[in-house]
Amino acid sequence: MKKRLRVRGTRFDGDKLSPKRRGELAEAAFLEKVVSLGFQVSKPWGESGPYDFVLDSGRRMWRVQVKSAHCNGKNGYTVHAHGNNREATYSIADIDVLVAYVAPEEVWYVVPVEVFLEIKSMKLFPASKRRRSKFEVYREAWGLMRRKGK
Repeated sequence: MKKRLRVRGTRFDGDKLSPKRRGELAEAAFLEKVVSLGFQVSKPWGESGPYDFVLDSGRRMWRVQVKSAHCNGKNGYTVHAHGNNREATYSIADIDVLVAYVAPEEVWYVVPVEVFLEIKSMKLFPASKRRRSKFEVYREAWGLMRRKGK
């Protein structure tokens, strides 16, 4: 049976929503998660910037881009590591961390920008016992933003 994204007790079937709406739901889930972890969070005005949120870890500010995956294909979940310009990936000048949300599994990946400078997407297999993604080391890695200081 397929899991459904839950936000504030309401169930949403990700397949029936537009990509924009799925992104909005992932951002709402992100807000709930980071506030529950004790981060201070700010949302920049408008949608033209390269990052979605700014997190204050107590040591520094983090520019965060939130991405989500809602459909598990034969090859796992795909999270795209680029903005509206599909040719250019995010850079160190754009963001500090990409947070990927695999909505049906309710799993988060916290990936520093340096990891995906040359790639355009990430394959994730959070429920698989056999297939492992090289990005598994970043699964629920919220501590990365607590330990690194600048």
